[in-house]
Order: sequence, then structure tokens, then C-alpha cells
Amino acid sequence: MVYGLTVRWLSELLGTAIMIMLGNGAVANVELKGTKGYQNGWMIIAVGYGFGVMIPVMMFGPISGSQINPAITLALAVNGLQQWSNVVPYITAQFLGAMLGQLLLFLAYKPFYDQTDNPSRILGTCSTISASGSFVNGFINEFLGTFILVFSALLILNSHALIHTPGVAELGVGFLVWALVASLGGPTGPGLNPARDLGPRIVHALIPLKNKGTSQWTYAWIPVVAPILAGIAAVFLYKMIYFGQ
Repeated sequence: MVYGLTVRWLSELLGTAIMIMLGNGAVANVELKGTKGYQNGWMIIAVGYGFGVMIPVMMFGPISGSQINPAITLALAVNGLQQWSNVVPYITAQFLGAMLGQLLLFLAYKPFYDQTDNPSRILGTCSTISASGSFVNGFINEFLGTFILVFSALLILNSHALIHTPGVAELGVGFLVWALVASLGGPTGPGLNPARDLGPRIVHALIPLKNKGTSQWTYAWIPVVAPILAGIAAVFLYKMIYFGQ
């Protein structure tokens, strides 16, 4: 079935909002004082983001492709695998969805944001932070992580071995994100998605929160630019080697 642009736009918005609520929700559960999951470890965050990506892909994949990531949307168009007419509507939906998801998280966790006095922990529930303080390291980590994400997801979702078994490929994408956050999450978070980082960072800057501190705008371009470049490179490599096989 072919869905109209309005339905696909809404699907991208809802899918991105769900991803943020489940992914950044897991971060908030670990980082904010007083929650049931406070300081319970990075694996909760990895699981939250793994399933936070997998579930929207299962829900909206047949409708909009559930790209939920401007780096993927742009990369597909640049490499001729998607119409350019989808780009602006999809990216708009993704950023609005990310902001909506983060806003709903603030409402859900408001008492725990008020208890938390560490600005880095508060920002970490929204956006990525370079643990080393190095912009170069942050760029490298975001580029590598996004390249692996996009290249691997394309192969998983288009695998001849998986395509006829409903849900298995989407499950594989969830495990892929889980593994990426667990393995490459130490240096930056990671973002791997411009909307996932910039949308919540904008909300962080606008919403009044006790002890929230700076939104670190000098670093904010890295989790936007690095994933876009990595996504374009990953789709190009996939297209050159595997597309049409």
C-alpha cells in the first residue's frame, strides 16, 4: 500500500518522538536523582535506545520507511535512493518529533529534574556530551557510529535471508543500536542522528529547569554534521557494492 505524504509525515514525527521517549527516557531513568533506575548503569540506556529504534521501525517501517533520522533521509536522497521531495517534510517531522518526545519526557520526569543538581546529567538526558572534552574525538565517534548504523541497517533490512520473515530484520536493527550504544557510547553518548541530538538540545535551552546549566552550543554542530557525512558515505558504499544484487 502506498501512503500519502501527510500520513508518512505524521509517521516520521510519531516514530521519532517514540524513539526519544524510550531512548532519552532510559537516560533520564539512570541519570536523574530519585528515579527507580537511578545509577543503574549504561546497559539500561543501551537497551532503551535499542528498543527505542526497533519499535518505531516495526510500527512505521511499512508506512514511511521509519527513517526517523535526518542523516538517513539526506543520505538516501543524495545517493539517488529516495526522492528529494521527501527530504524537507521528513526532516521537519523528525525534528518536531524529537522536540515533542523530549518535551513529554520533561513532563514525566519533572520532579526528578528538580532534584538533580548536576547540569551535565540534566543535559545528558537530552543531548550528547563529549566525555573527553575533545571535539575531534566527538566527531570521530559520531562518524564511525553512524557509518556502522546506516551501512549495517541497510544490509539487515534488505537481506534476502531476512526479508521474507516479518519482524526479524527490524529486531536485528534494534540489536544493532543496542550494540552501538553499548560499545561506542562511552565517548559521546552517542547521537548518530541529528534530530535525536539537536531537537532535544533546543528544548533543553528553552525549557526552564533548575540547575540545567548550558546547552553546550559550541559542541552542537558535531552530532549534526558528523552523522550526515557518515550517512552519505555509508549509503554510497552500500549502493556501490550491494544495491540491486
